[in-house]
Amino acid sequence: MRHTIFLSISLAIFWLLNSGHNTPLMLSLGAASIALVLYIAHRMDVVDHEAQPLHITSKLPGYYVWLTKAIIRDNLLVVKHIWLGNKSISPTLKTIKVSQKTDIGKVIYANSITLTPGTVTVKLEGDQFMVHALLKKSIEDLEAGEMNRRVTRLED
Repeated sequence: MRHTIFLSISLAIFWLLNSGHNTPLMLSLGAASIALVLYIAHRMDVVDHEAQPLHITSKLPGYYVWLTKAIIRDNLLVVKHIWLGNKSISPTLKTIKVSQKTDIGKVIYANSITLTPGTVTVKLEGDQFMVHALLKKSIEDLEAGEMNRRVTRLED
């Protein structure tokens, strides 16, 4: 029940932010669409702790701020190396070990790597990710483990 309430609140906030309308007709259509989504989600049996990880939700804003800074920093780094030319680029493919215990933690980490410019998670297998990076420094940063530690803190 707790997950259903959280899902309905999340959908309502998302709908209100995207629609921008608050007339009675639009609000009732929004409520009807949310009710339909909740009905379908229950029929599909997808409303659970995995689909709605409430323990992670309160920690996400801080992680998003840090990730946004990392994306901007790495974007500037990639642009710099593109301007410097091919000789400054050092493509690297390496397997790194991860410390996340849950599937959602591993997915958040893999997606964070891929969102960061110059790096792509190519393969996820057990507690290892294969990552391709445009620069060897990007792999070294991942091996240093700052992103890994931050995602692991989300799981706790």
